Amino acid sequence: MSKHDLRARPVFHHTRDAIEAHLTVVMAALAIARHLQDTTGISINLNGHHLTAADPLTPEAEEILTALSIPTGH
Repeated sequence: MSKHDLRARPVFHHTRDAIEAHLTVVMAALAIARHLQDTTGISINLNGHHLTAADPLTPEAEEILTALSIPTGH
């Protein structure tokens, strides 16, 4: 997701508090978007290309997650 996708204008902050608040909001929005994609299975379409939320897991990563009883969704 980029600013182009959101049709947002550039944002300029002049104080540390404003920068931190902006980053907090952006990171929260990304976390919510990711959770919704994981929960619903719906992904983002950008310029006609299907984009998924997660990169494929390597076999080693799946093995580790399975050993820790963490569902991989595969």
